[in-house]
Amino acid sequence: MLENFWFNVQYGMNHVLDINGYDHILFLMVLSVPYVFNDWKRVLILVTTFTVGHTLSLVLAAYGVVSINGKLVEFLIPLTILIMALYNVFTAGKKSKNSKLGLLFFTTLFFGLIHGLGFAREFKMFAGQSEGKLELLIEFALGIELAQVIIVFVVLFIGYLCQTIFRFSRRDWVMVLSAVVVGLVIPMIMASDYIN
Repeated sequence: MLENFWFNVQYGMNHVLDINGYDHILFLMVLSVPYVFNDWKRVLILVTTFTVGHTLSLVLAAYGVVSINGKLVEFLIPLTILIMALYNVFTAGKKSKNSKLGLLFFTTLFFGLIHGLGFAREFKMFAGQSEGKLELLIEFALGIELAQVIIVFVVLFIGYLCQTIFRFSRRDWVMVLSAVVVGLVIPMIMASDYIN
């Protein structure tokens, strides 16, 4: 039983940490780059909000309540990354983060719903005709959440190094990393089957 639990959690972790499907990593990078370790509560709430969103759509898709064209989802996922990265570029160094917090959490939840639809296809293949689909889904989602926390920690740690050792300003760090992500995600959008 414990072996099955750990296998399912690892499967969720591996799905996020898979270098071939790095879109999820890019989203988490642009979600967490504006923050530092002192903001850990806010970052944890943001990441959990994102998890709630994609777990909800994953449940709805796994049970056949929601079904959306896979090509559309594959187009929308990099679009969400681009929107977050551009938001960072245009707000880097501005003090208005607190005033826009509600909008940021709502947007993160909504984008989580979209990313969850991307997970749904993978989860359906993984679950197959399994009877305990809900238990499997919770274990899979737990693995996804653990992987997300690892990614966010790495982004915050690298940000800490860049800002303390290499003396990047916080604004420059946010701008550079977000601009790199924009450069990576535009080709993903252009290569999407939905627009070709």
